[in-house]
Amino acid sequence: MTIYTAEGSLICAQQKSWYLVQCKPRQDERAEDNLARQGYEISRPKCRYQRLIRGQRQWTVESLFPGYLFINLPADSNWGPLRSTRGVSRVVSFGGVPVAVSDSLVKQLQARAEIDVKSELKPGDSVRITEGGFAELDAIFMSMDGDERGILLISLLNRQQQISVPMESICSNE
Repeated sequence: MTIYTAEGSLICAQQKSWYLVQCKPRQDERAEDNLARQGYEISRPKCRYQRLIRGQRQWTVESLFPGYLFINLPADSNWGPLRSTRGVSRVVSFGGVPVAVSDSLVKQLQARAEIDVKSELKPGDSVRITEGGFAELDAIFMSMDGDERGILLISLLNRQQQISVPMESICSNE
């Protein structure tokens, strides 16, 4: 069987590549657990989101791509056990041939989806602003302002001021 990457380059049969696996509805975690138990190298990038649940803001961890995960296999692998794994629907393919996903893309997704310190900030935590007009100032984290911004308390001209900044421009001082 000849297998190509999404960019069109040929893959050596023994070389491992990442492939996209479609999971059955709401069974991402089940598929991940079952594939890991079988010894497969898998990646299911996750992100933390703050959701309003029963009137309270709570952090939840969800798949970055609900219904999908990545698996690292040689091109000449037996694909049969994947299809019969509980939680797995199919290996994403075009013309009946699984298409490899670039290693760099999967690594970037893994790095970006790691639960980072910013998602665990609590009101009162000491932070430093790393970008923008307030760069290098220390501040106190107050709360989230939507999904991507945080409200900070800074001391400016001997007064306490609240500002809203993107979360990517905040790092924890602790």
